[in-house]
Amino acid sequence: MPCDLSLGRLLPCKDTVGGLKAIFFMNQGDMTGVTYDSTNTDVIETVTGTPSGYKYDLKGAASSFEQTIVTSRDTGTTFFEQTLNLTLTKQDIATHKQVKLLAYGNPTVIVVDNNSNYFMCGLKHGMDVTGGTITTGAAMGDLSGYTLTLVGMEPVPANFMEATTDALLTSAGVTIVLGA
Repeated sequence: MPCDLSLGRLLPCKDTVGGLKAIFFMNQGDMTGVTYDSTNTDVIETVTGTPSGYKYDLKGAASSFEQTIVTSRDTGTTFFEQTLNLTLTKQDIATHKQVKLLAYGNPTVIVVDNNSNYFMCGLKHGMDVTGGTITTGAAMGDLSGYTLTLVGMEPVPANFMEATTDALLTSAGVTIVLGA
């Protein structure tokens, strides 16, 4: 049966950490496809098309990425809801415009965690900004910046990518665009 398990899992070492390092937004449609690793068909090796990955560095513990498995026995369906919560510090004109464009679009997003794992989110359907704030806070120590929630619904969990560095991401076919 195609849904039967094929592998067990030993207790892993305690050598990982939580948190996100960076994200890359890619405009929907710029990436025309992906090539999967020949031995591990759940891992993305390269991308096709001419995608630019607009890099946003993240710092601190305010941003997160979570995938929720949604299954219905009644309808026989399963999908994976990918939720990305971002906090971007400091308001400026350029970021203001990009936040507006993110809210209008549905980008594909590459998430980089603090373990140097690169995940491709919204591969088939993109991700939508479902909420957020532009805030100046009240007290001197409050956030002056942006919070965004992006949600995607995909038939599979966000794929790992073979890339473990920005240089390898570029070799995989993504042109990295840095901010000012």
